[in-house]
Amino acid sequence: MKQYLFALMIGMVAQNAFAGVVGKTVEYRQGDTVLEGYVAYDDSVKGKRPGVLVIHEWTGLGAYEKGRADQLAKLGYVAFTADIYGKGVRPATQELAAKEAAKYRGNDRSLIRARSAAGLETLAKLPQVDPKRLAVIGYCFGGTAALELARSGAAVLGTVSFHGGLSTPAPADAKNIKGKVLALHGADDPYVKQPEVEAFQQEMRQAKVDWQMNYYGGAVHSFSNPKSGNDPSKGVAYNEKADRRSWQAMKLFFNEIFGQKQK
Repeated sequence: MKQYLFALMIGMVAQNAFAGVVGKTVEYRQGDTVLEGYVAYDDSVKGKRPGVLVIHEWTGLGAYEKGRADQLAKLGYVAFTADIYGKGVRPATQELAAKEAAKYRGNDRSLIRARSAAGLETLAKLPQVDPKRLAVIGYCFGGTAALELARSGAAVLGTVSFHGGLSTPAPADAKNIKGKVLALHGADDPYVKQPEVEAFQQEMRQAKVDWQMNYYGGAVHSFSNPKSGNDPSKGVAYNEKADRRSWQAMKLFFNEIFGQKQK
């Protein structure tokens, strides 16, 4: 489905944690639905550079994902945070987030794939981006979305899932994956259990995907988000070591797929 980038909203984000990084809100469409993403890039970098699509957690696009985009921009990439839910749809509670996410994670994954593809197309059209060097990362719900985008046959060199759901109703679609896959998983994640992990690994093997999977001991779900709390017994908690190590793993992965030296 053809997507349309219909507006780059004027105005830089007033506050940015990294000097030289420009952040802008971007409106775009998937079909008739208006979506609102965020692009970040280092204005001091000249020429086209790799683009990284960032897909949000189940609470919708917020400050956490924008912060990750800023970090990626500081590394020299153009980062675009996709909006899967639609402009203004930002669940305020975990209960509302679960209800919203369920619309996309059932047996029909066509909508989550289409919304992710709209974000990727928007990223690829940005003037700073080399459209032949694209990757996608996602957190929790976004990790699921990133993998579904890869399974759809999207033209990405690499896919990174941070503590994302790994299951899919269409494992045979893994044959469509064009790039490499990196799954970063909390070893004690109660929401992504071992049978799901094993099924994912078998899916990757059968499709002959170039894949990697890192386990982080003591880490549970949402280990990369400081707002996840610090009580692993709840099944969701921040883990500083896992956060740091997984980010480093992503950087090495990007250096490999984009043919760059370590930053």
